[in-house]
Amino acid sequence: MSLDKATVAKVANLARIKVEEKDLEPMAAELNNILGWIEQLGEVNTDDVEPMTSVAQMSLRWRADEVTDGGYAEDVVANGPNHEDGYFAVPKVIE
Repeated sequence: MSLDKATVAKVANLARIKVEEKDLEPMAAELNNILGWIEQLGEVNTDDVEPMTSVAQMSLRWRADEVTDGGYAEDVVANGPNHEDGYFAVPKVIE
């Protein structure tokens, strides 16, 4: 795939990017270079490669899967402007 000046101008217009006329030809060359790299990546055989979540080998820490309240409900409720009996107090909205 090859981009010409008209295509670059159209893409720049669609992206709402102002590109001067003198910059269209160099930008077309740069975009063609990028598209060439993308085509080259498409030729790589990745059939036996497992998907990665990170470039660094990591393992997650294990913890017990138990439901708790966190153990600090009083501290959480204390952050609210109004609280009563361990609950947030809010004004009545519907009459």
